[in-house]
Amino acid sequence: MSRNKWMILIAFLVLGVLVLSACATAAPAEPQVVVQTVVVEKEKIVESTVVVEKEVQVEVTSTPAPMDTGAPRPDTYTFATFGDVDTLDPNLAYDTASGTVLFNVMESLIFYNGEDATTFVPVLAKEVPSLENGLISEDGLTYIFNIREGVKFHEGGDLTPSDVAYTFQRGLLQSDPNGPQWLLIEPLLGYASGDVTEEIAEGAYAGDPDALKANATPEELQMVCDKVMAAVVADDAAGTVTFSLAQPWGPFLATLVPYWGSIMDKEWALEQGAWDGTCETWVDHYAPGSENDELSEVVNGTGPYKLESWTPGEGWVLVANEDYWRPEGEPMWEGGPSGVPQIKRVVQQQVNEWGTRFAMLQAGDVEAAAVPAANRPQADEFVGEFCDYATGECTPNADNPDGPLRKWGNMPTVSRTDVFLTFNVATDENGNNPYIGSGQLDGNGIPPDFFSDVHVRKAMNYCFDYDAFIADAQNGEGARNNGPIILDMLGYNPDGEYYPFDLDQCAAELEQAWGGVLPETGFRFQIAFNTGNVTRQTAAAIFQNNLASINEKYQVEIVGLPWPTFLRSFRAVQLPVSISGWHEDIHDPHNWAQPFTVGTYAGRQALPDDLRAQFQELVTAGVLAADPAAREAIYYDLQKLHHDTAIQVTLSQGAGSRYEQRWVDGFYYNSALYDGMPDAGYMYALGLQQ
Repeated sequence: MSRNKWMILIAFLVLGVLVLSACATAAPAEPQVVVQTVVVEKEKIVESTVVVEKEVQVEVTSTPAPMDTGAPRPDTYTFATFGDVDTLDPNLAYDTASGTVLFNVMESLIFYNGEDATTFVPVLAKEVPSLENGLISEDGLTYIFNIREGVKFHEGGDLTPSDVAYTFQRGLLQSDPNGPQWLLIEPLLGYASGDVTEEIAEGAYAGDPDALKANATPEELQMVCDKVMAAVVADDAAGTVTFSLAQPWGPFLATLVPYWGSIMDKEWALEQGAWDGTCETWVDHYAPGSENDELSEVVNGTGPYKLESWTPGEGWVLVANEDYWRPEGEPMWEGGPSGVPQIKRVVQQQVNEWGTRFAMLQAGDVEAAAVPAANRPQADEFVGEFCDYATGECTPNADNPDGPLRKWGNMPTVSRTDVFLTFNVATDENGNNPYIGSGQLDGNGIPPDFFSDVHVRKAMNYCFDYDAFIADAQNGEGARNNGPIILDMLGYNPDGEYYPFDLDQCAAELEQAWGGVLPETGFRFQIAFNTGNVTRQTAAAIFQNNLASINEKYQVEIVGLPWPTFLRSFRAVQLPVSISGWHEDIHDPHNWAQPFTVGTYAGRQALPDDLRAQFQELVTAGVLAADPAAREAIYYDLQKLHHDTAIQVTLSQGAGSRYEQRWVDGFYYNSALYDGMPDAGYMYALGLQQ
């Protein structure tokens, strides 16, 4: 089917976009499509239907020319986005919505050096360890951090080395399979599985706290705890924390920077019911999940902002920490911020509908808003100046120099949206799951292991229109990838195979799948995305349209879920097809190869052990190889295996853009920060014109 025809279909699926003028009443939004929504409440799956019929009138007022006036709220930065916080526990948080809060409220030992994502500056540590200052051993196995004195947590506690050690020990022992701890477990403990229980029954109880408590011996549990305690050691008298690695690990410093490296107050954590720091009790806090975690809804950091409130589904508010420890005149990095924050209040408003966000941005009600790539042409009409992220220089828009918005465009991203196919979908005790219909190959559903057939997976790869996705969902700014590793990174093979968009080949693969019954019986399943993410919704619509064009019995339903519900359902292996994104944690091919083949996504897709073992051999060899040429050859083999087994549908990297009011000051581009929070930013560095 032509691109124009499926774009008509998307027009009915995507929320109606308001056509606005600077001084007019907006046209009413188109009624929202009836969407079947599935909400996961702990163990029970509940099916409901949401219908939105009411039309909304949005009154838009003109924004004063930014060169004549300053910010209407000179002490408050408000931004509208989609996606809600999953957890405020830095040991457990592993999504950008949660990370945005933690980056601004908590602090790690070291941080990125301004725009440079590969060098670092000290924060809660007095200096960055190196071979030159003797804080990294010659063999690369020991890292010593001198902890800063005189720093207080928001709740009044003093920062000590014991707080630092407790933070990392708790995270390692918590070892939740849906959290970030695999990034630290591998270098510190040498466990390629990413789980702290790897040596107990060969990891048979990984991610299963009930089975671990029921089957592990006291000696085995003590062994795990002893190993963790030896890996991270505090010396309060000397003011140091020492990390002892199981193997040399080049990206170790980079791994400590993001929000999972945020340091917590041990005393405060214990008061909240968190792990008490002893080896006798750690198993009671193993793999809790965000819904059961003691620190998911509270936070106590040392950072420049404090959390004032968080209302799930609506948004959160930060207020400046007026007692922030960093002195005025001692910048975080050269030219960076110092002293208490310039902006006193940060307000996040969760607004899933693009039309509403667009109206707020035009009216000057928000300083910034999330603008999906497909909607950038609309926002561009209101841009008064374009800025170069590399130089920081801005030039007027010759066509609209008085436009209220500033655009930072064409910023290279280190993230990608992909399509994940679940090999064996989880069902309830009766074998039911609403995302797979009847659960049978009867034309009204699919069996839980539908995507275990490689022909089905290859069909999904052939049925996707990649060029149309880049043109319409990414505003023509995407570049296809042919495997987990991104463009211009060690291990990316520019000559590697791609799946072409080929409906005939898609049909042929489906004819071979499941003993050849599919063309006659058909199937029905649901594709899920997080509500408000138009890019991902567009990808789902492409599948829906193209599969139906082959055979009307090939039925796909598109399900929009609130971000926390989507994330938990994805993690619980309840979604047959999920459209989600990955933002790199560290700029290294291991951080793409591992999660896509043996780690995060392998778990959420229920990849079988034999297939995961094939990838694990290559993943381990790749990260341990010292010679770049040897690493490249290994990753070429991994990308080839990924293509041949078709475990995912790899889409394309996009270019990033940020739209902000012209009264905002201080934005800078750091790839490790931008992709996670383009509409917020690192708030400590920002200011507002008075």
